[in-house]
This record gives sequence, C-alpha cells and structure tokens, in this order.
Amino acid sequence: MKSFYSILINAIVAGVTNTFVWFAVTFWVYLETRSVMVTSYMAGIYIGTVSLSGFFLGTIVDHYRKKTAMLFSSILTLVLFTLAGIVYISTPPAVFKDPDSPRLWLFIVLCLFGVLAGNIRNIALPTMVTFMVEENSRDKANGLIGSANGTAFLLASIPSGFVISFMGVFWMLVFGIGLTVITIIHLLTVRVEEQQIAHAEGHKTKIDIKGTIRVIKGIPGLFGLIFFNTFNNFLGGVFMSLMDAYGLSLVSAHAWGVLWAILSLGFIIGGLAVAKTGLGKSPIRTLFFANIIMWVICIFFTIHSSILLLSGGMFIFLCLIPVVEAAEQTVIQKVIPQDRQGRVFGFAQSIEQAASPLTAFMIGPIAQYIFIPFMTTGKGVDLLGWWFGTGMDRGIALLFSVTGVLGLIITLVAMRTRAYGKLVRI
Repeated sequence: MKSFYSILINAIVAGVTNTFVWFAVTFWVYLETRSVMVTSYMAGIYIGTVSLSGFFLGTIVDHYRKKTAMLFSSILTLVLFTLAGIVYISTPPAVFKDPDSPRLWLFIVLCLFGVLAGNIRNIALPTMVTFMVEENSRDKANGLIGSANGTAFLLASIPSGFVISFMGVFWMLVFGIGLTVITIIHLLTVRVEEQQIAHAEGHKTKIDIKGTIRVIKGIPGLFGLIFFNTFNNFLGGVFMSLMDAYGLSLVSAHAWGVLWAILSLGFIIGGLAVAKTGLGKSPIRTLFFANIIMWVICIFFTIHSSILLLSGGMFIFLCLIPVVEAAEQTVIQKVIPQDRQGRVFGFAQSIEQAASPLTAFMIGPIAQYIFIPFMTTGKGVDLLGWWFGTGMDRGIALLFSVTGVLGLIITLVAMRTRAYGKLVRI
C-alpha cells in the first residue's frame, strides 16, 4: 500500500495543479474580456472534450504500463503549459481583451488540453487499485481516490482567484509548470510493480469501442449501472446550471465563494468515510441507498429560502458523491478483466459525463420560460406561493424539488429491475 499512497499523493498534486490552472484561466479570461459567452463556451468545450476523450484516453491507459501513462500525462501537460506560456509572453496584453482574438483562443486551447491531459491519470488511478490493493480493501482505496479529488478541488479553488488578483497569469503559469515538473520528478521515484502490460487480444492499440461494449454486455447488469449513473448526471445538470443563480439569490458572491470552499470538504469527508469503513457487503446496494438519500435531500433542501437549509443539504449531498463513485469503481474492478479496465472506465466516463452538459443547455430555457414565470406571475403563486414563496428564486427552487422527485422515482424503479438484482449479488 505504500506505493499506492505515493501514487495517490502524486495524483493530488497533479489534480491541484490542473484544477488551479483551469480555474485561474477562466477567471482571467472573464476579467479580460468581460464576456459571459466566452466563459460559457470554455465550460462547454471543457465538459464536451472530457466526455469525448474518455474513449481514447482509456485506450492509452490499457496499452501502456499505468505509471508510464501517468508520466505521459504529466509530460504532455508540461509541454502544453509551456507553449501557453510562450504564447502569453509573446502577445501584447491588449490582444487578450478581444473575445474574438485567435491568440486568446490559442492560449485557452493550449491550457485546456494541458489540463485535459491530466484526465489520463483519472482513468489510470482506479485501474491501478486492481493490482496494487487487495480485493477486500479496494472499496476503501476507491474512497481515498474520492478524497483525493475533493482535496484537489479545495486546494485549487481559493489560490486560483488570489493568483489572478494579485500576481497575474504569468505567475499562474510559473506555478503550473513548476508543480508539473515536481510531479514528474516525484513519479519517477515511485516504484510500481506492474508485472506486464495487459492487452486485449488482437486490440493492442485500437480504441475498440465495439469490443469494450461487448465486454460490458457480458457482465449482467453493468450496462444498466452505467446508464443509471448517466441518468443521474442528466438530472444533476440541473444543479450545475442553476445552483449558482439560486445561491446568489440568498447571499453575496463573496459569501457564496467561501461557502463553496467549505462545502467542498464534503468530498473529502465522504471519501475518508469510505476509506475507513468500506462499502459493506454489497457496493451496489450502498450506491442505490446513497442515491435515495441524495434525491430526498434535493426535494427538501430548497423547500424554504434558507442558506442554512441549502448548505446542510448540499454538504450531505457532496459527502455522498464519493460513495457513489467508489461503489461503481469497485464493481468495475471486480468484474472487468484488467486488460479492459482502462477502456471501460473511459467508456463509462464518456457516457456519464455527456449527460450533464446536455441538461445544462436544456434546463436554462425550461427554468426561464416555465418554472420562473409559474412562481412569479403564474398559477404557482396562488397554488404554492402561500407556503413555498414566490419570485424568481422560488421558481428555481421548485425545479430542484421536481428534479429530486424524478430522481427518487427512477432510483426506486431501478431497484426493482433484473439488472439491480444481478449486480447486488456481486
């Protein structure tokens, strides 16, 4: 386990670096251009590329030794961040204020792909659990991965704003490049005993989506699990799109930012809880019970305009996310052959991540033209307003509650399916 802990620490540093750079670039681009459209496009390109790249990156993880894949990830990040630095120092500052500037978008794309190169690690890490950790402890190791991701988010969120406010993009790139170099040097010193490169017969270099689908179909209920999580992410896009708008209706932007930094501790606490206690005899049953709790929270955490109610519900919600992720990882590690795990993790990531941006584009008009009018000037004022409240924020709150009801119904129905019955015995 000593080597696994070293790999985990290395992954935290890499995760902090990449998250720090992307947050800082997003802040800087908005401050330079004052264009909401630019930052919106950045978010859409980022999420879309993460979704599409899972198939390809999973193949890289399967084709090479896992440590080699992680080194390749950091080296590619280093090269792209360095190229971004060259673009930045060779470009007059006024050019970056133009939202349509090719130089600005070249800088954004170089930083984006530098950050996305780190996604190779996110796929490689759970596959390493398979051969570095005993089977009866893998659920706990997956919990640690969830805590590592939460730690990276927490440690990156605050300094990314400070570096842009007080030091500038040049020093952001210096820190990003420096930390990436440290990550590479440290990884070279870690010994990972991977006996051989496991290849799927006849598919050493191909992305081979058909073969991956065939393997997943061979595990009863696994496709159902992936699409269940995909549907959850589809509903989760509601919160990705509207949570900031709702939160900012209750508190100031400064307070909302600080609150999110505190709430992100939920990722860490949830992951550590799994690392300590595991997921029980049936990871799938734990996953579904966690989903039930999450959707019940979504029904009630905006039932009244209260920042305390919202904060408490969100904290519990975020604590449960590492539980759900660890349960899915544990099942895949147990039932998928090692030679296919990278592609299966990549496939699951691509399918599941694709749902959130789709909802994000759809839910804005739904909120704007249906739920908000319903609770401001529509029939909802008379039907619900006397106890639920009225106004724009209550329209968003009602949409959250409806989403929670849908999620709860889908979860309970899924627990009655044959796919659940098969998976719960794993």
